[in-house]
Amino acid sequence: MAVNSLDPRRIPRHVAIIMDGNGRWAKAQGENRLFGHVSGVDSVRETLKCARELGVEFLTMYAFSTENWGRPQSEIDGLMQLLVASIHSEIPALCEKKVRLLTIGDIQQLPKDCVESLQEAALKTSKNYEITLVLALNYSSRDEIIRTCNRLAEKVKKGMLIPGEIRQHDIESELDTAHIPDPELLIRTSGEHRISNFLLWQLAYAEMHFTKVFWPDFRGEHFIAAIADYQSRERRFGKTSEQLI
Repeated sequence: MAVNSLDPRRIPRHVAIIMDGNGRWAKAQGENRLFGHVSGVDSVRETLKCARELGVEFLTMYAFSTENWGRPQSEIDGLMQLLVASIHSEIPALCEKKVRLLTIGDIQQLPKDCVESLQEAALKTSKNYEITLVLALNYSSRDEIIRTCNRLAEKVKKGMLIPGEIRQHDIESELDTAHIPDPELLIRTSGEHRISNFLLWQLAYAEMHFTKVFWPDFRGEHFIAAIADYQSRERRFGKTSEQLI
């Protein structure tokens, strides 16, 4: 699939990706699971490059879920070390390419060196403007919604909100993605067909693209194919086709 086959007027503003299949890919190579995660960093780099060149404004990647804490400790430790090392090594490239880095999720529960690295990267890239890379870390949508409900309850308690008058914008203003537009496209790799507790509120009207390609093998051509699939669909938002004409 070639870039020139895409309609530049219909590039999604925000693409979210569930990066799946690292462990199975590594097993097929006769390696341990961490090898798959290390190899997946190249896929992140290549996908970000392609998204930036296409004009995508926000790219959100599901990097570590709250459920992932149940994995073997050796894998968790390796992932956290990889996260710190990758962030430190990528900051110069992010700045050169004008990439802003944000996070969603309860990152304060991550190891201290991870939190410090993320905060440093966010600060150093805060003025970048070409594309925003959003890492979902220690994130699950149900956890996000619970945290949002607690914040809304505090507002009600303080008299800042009235029960029965809470509206959609009140909820959205307390989500982790308060200043980020909802994704128009979700991509999931490795052949799985579920969203795994990811952006449940925000994906309400997103198009879904599922590919059998494992994340470490995912490259620009696969991202372009997902955009082409997105552009082949009619987005009606509850209306009829005739109403869109």
